[in-house]
Amino acid sequence: MGKPVVHVIGGGLAGLAAAVRLAGGPYSVVLHEAARQAGGRCRSYYDTALGMTIDNGNHLLLSGNQDARAFLTAIGTADQLAGPQEADFAFCDLATLERWRLRPNAGPVPWWIFSSHRRVPGTRAADYLGVLRLLIPGKDAPVGKLMAREGLLYERLWRPFFLAALNTNPIEGSSHLAGAVVRETLAKGGRACRPLVARQGLSAAFIDPALTYLGKRGVKIHYEHRLRTLDFVEGRVNALDFGVELLPLGPADALILAVPPYAAADLVPGLPTPGASRAIVNAHFKITPPLDVPPLTGIVNGTIEWLFAFHDRLSVTISGADRLLDVSREDLAERIWVEVAKVTQIEKPLPPWQIIKEKRATFAATAAENGRRPGTGTAYNNLWLAGDWTATGLPATIEGAIRSGHRAAAKIAAPR
Repeated sequence: MGKPVVHVIGGGLAGLAAAVRLAGGPYSVVLHEAARQAGGRCRSYYDTALGMTIDNGNHLLLSGNQDARAFLTAIGTADQLAGPQEADFAFCDLATLERWRLRPNAGPVPWWIFSSHRRVPGTRAADYLGVLRLLIPGKDAPVGKLMAREGLLYERLWRPFFLAALNTNPIEGSSHLAGAVVRETLAKGGRACRPLVARQGLSAAFIDPALTYLGKRGVKIHYEHRLRTLDFVEGRVNALDFGVELLPLGPADALILAVPPYAAADLVPGLPTPGASRAIVNAHFKITPPLDVPPLTGIVNGTIEWLFAFHDRLSVTISGADRLLDVSREDLAERIWVEVAKVTQIEKPLPPWQIIKEKRATFAATAAENGRRPGTGTAYNNLWLAGDWTATGLPATIEGAIRSGHRAAAKIAAPR
């Protein structure tokens, strides 16, 4: 008798995390990916317009992202994340060109809010207490109903912080999700909110080493292998239909569906999924940044929101970017570069650039959409779900995606 098989459908971070957790155990693991490569929305590629390898999206992690860091430790790339030794976030207000650094202290007692050199300029220590309302248990509601949505603290900290985390206008964002982000990072102190970036690229940190890890443990990986339908019989998945191949499942076999929500809804009858989504726009400029430009800068009062400085390029992320989807790439590049040049004090014309628009980057992190997220389990006893859109308790982030994969793997590995 051979080992029972776990089929993981989807080679994004959620699927890879599940496969890594299960590899080398009592199951044979098979990974099926519809595209020609793994990674999904978290990968690197060679861009011919720039003549360099870039990430398809800029992703910031925080030191409190325990599942993401555990995944990197497992595949041997924990050292790929780079960042300051202490929590330190540079900011620039484009309206006034005022610059400051937000520097939470290491421990959970937030004495940093009493230091004018560590908090947002122009704010008082008492202003920060408003975020505590997000940590009180209660009905999920828009963030804008629970805390002040105007003033210096909101514009210079809470708006950029929650917009980046939720990819949704914080005013309409889910208080439960916003509270979870605070609870797992800022509320634990600076040790949990150091900014970390994959300096060698997302594929080098997350994807390629994971594939190597799986290959060494006998995991079979099939690319361009799109699942068309599932065959259900008596409360379980009986077979996987890939169009040119019908793959039967044995009585002890299992399936982890780690695909986008719209694909999962097509495959599983009656499955509730988030329906609304939000866009992200990323811009990359091929230029060597000045030495004094911080690795990460938060931007206030601009189109751009976060500026990443790599050794060979400057990259920008704009969250909740649906308003920019109909703007031409050329106009966007010009508009964004004007702001980048202002922040970095670069007096040069527009360098070679690339604009990447992700129309359905994440689900809309509102209270209503958060309520539509399914859990790991399903109505079928051998089918489990993974993906940052499932009910992880977090917004659609790298941490949420990896956590979902870990949870699905744990359900399968648990004694029955």
